[in-house]
Amino acid sequence: MSDDLSQAFTTIVNQRRSLRGFLPRELDQSMLEDIFACAQRAPSNCNTQPWSVHVVSGAKLEYLRQEMPSQFMAGKMSMDFPYDGVYDGVYKQRQYGAAAALYDAAGIAREDKAARHEQFMRNFTFFGAPHAAFLFLPEPFGLREAADLGMYAQTLMLALTAHGLGSCPQTALSFQVELVRETLALDASHKLLFGISFGYPDPDEPANTCITDRAPLSDTVTFHR
Repeated sequence: MSDDLSQAFTTIVNQRRSLRGFLPRELDQSMLEDIFACAQRAPSNCNTQPWSVHVVSGAKLEYLRQEMPSQFMAGKMSMDFPYDGVYDGVYKQRQYGAAAALYDAAGIAREDKAARHEQFMRNFTFFGAPHAAFLFLPEPFGLREAADLGMYAQTLMLALTAHGLGSCPQTALSFQVELVRETLALDASHKLLFGISFGYPDPDEPANTCITDRAPLSDTVTFHR
């Protein structure tokens, strides 16, 4: 039994990847509740469970799908957390490698800036997904609780994968936090960290063939005795 469980878990982890094309087919409410109940088992410091998750579908998601791209193009941006990370050395190499893999899968030449911009803008239409989860940290939580939220997000995405679904975690979905809060009738104490688009994968979307590599274990993990 233990071997079966470990193999199943390894398969789920290896199958999870960031997809960028979804079918319009919605999940029924019972499946949504089962998946998010599973994610609720994620660990957190002192079991505080410092996440506030808002799952958006239907008319509200369609409204955001229309408004987010137009507001971004109009220069309307608002974020709760700064987006100012600078990658150097091996981290920048990994970033470039991931971008190259995505553009190759989507059939976009690296010098084709218009097509690259169009691909980026698909973030704001949730890549066609029928559902999105917005992950908030309630005030006054900070860095440590953001780590808890990351563990929650990974648990959620693995649960989605286990149900035959796909997902894509997106920092870009936090770029218009005022619009999101207004649409969901939330006050400013809800601080948006990122969002996750999810649903049934579109098998005909070229970008979904993208598989990014991972660093060798020896580059990231050191064993001590």
